[in-house]
Amino acid sequence: MTKITIRETQNPAILKFEFPEFITQNESFEYKNIDEAKDSPLAQQLFYLPFVKSVYISGNFIAIERYNIVEWDDVKDAVAEQIDSFVNKGGTIITISEKKTQKSPMSVYAESTPNPAVQKFVGSRMMTKTAVEFKNIDEATSSPLAMELFKFPYVKEVFIDENYISITKYAVQEWQDITMELRTFIKGFIENGGTVLDETIAAANPKIEKQKIENFDNLDTTSQQIINILEEYVKPAVQADGGNILFDSYDETEKRVKVVLQGACSGCPSSTFTLKSGIENMLKDMLNDENIKVEAVNA
Repeated sequence: MTKITIRETQNPAILKFEFPEFITQNESFEYKNIDEAKDSPLAQQLFYLPFVKSVYISGNFIAIERYNIVEWDDVKDAVAEQIDSFVNKGGTIITISEKKTQKSPMSVYAESTPNPAVQKFVGSRMMTKTAVEFKNIDEATSSPLAMELFKFPYVKEVFIDENYISITKYAVQEWQDITMELRTFIKGFIENGGTVLDETIAAANPKIEKQKIENFDNLDTTSQQIINILEEYVKPAVQADGGNILFDSYDETEKRVKVVLQGACSGCPSSTFTLKSGIENMLKDMLNDENIKVEAVNA
């Protein structure tokens, strides 16, 4: 008999139903509706429950996001029992087609960034929908790829966004000696079906949770204007340099804007100049307020 373990996540809308063994190998599957779930008979069955919003299958667990019409305490045991019954009757969790088991070719190339300690590795396809930064291996539990990268002794930090990975190195090695090794490793890991990021775990991270749209609606008008300016005018430029910028807070009394710099922008020698001469002046001009100040806080 399969024993399902129910585990809470940092997102109260999402529960994980864990199996004692792996149910997928180096692959993750996310379904937003029953039509998308045609290669998972189990996910299709779960979508018949009216409160199921999305289903995510990876490793040894199934994560389910619910609509707000129910509370998990009222239905979680019944869902676990349904999953358990389905599997013990021989039901198929994932139908892996021959196409899916084949290697999926991918190209990866390296780019330098304004930060000499950071190199940007760009892939030929999307890797993640959620920008994440890891300062050490303990923070990287949501990213099997980042955890593997931290096993290289010269890897100090890892930042992943859209189709690229920015790696910060220790000074012990020069980029010309390690770039090819890292590029080859990243390419092979992804081509062989390795998971770049478990989006379910990453999205529940408090740092990422703070950036969600529903929180935007609760902010004051000036904060909303600042976020829109950062998203439209600043973020594309810093992403091109292998970094990211996030709004942290705005103090109306002090006219102080705090932002989080990630990836290549974090600790970059030119970041202070960029903040003061670029972003601060832009906000002063676009908000018509010469008293605006911008400072970076640690991620």
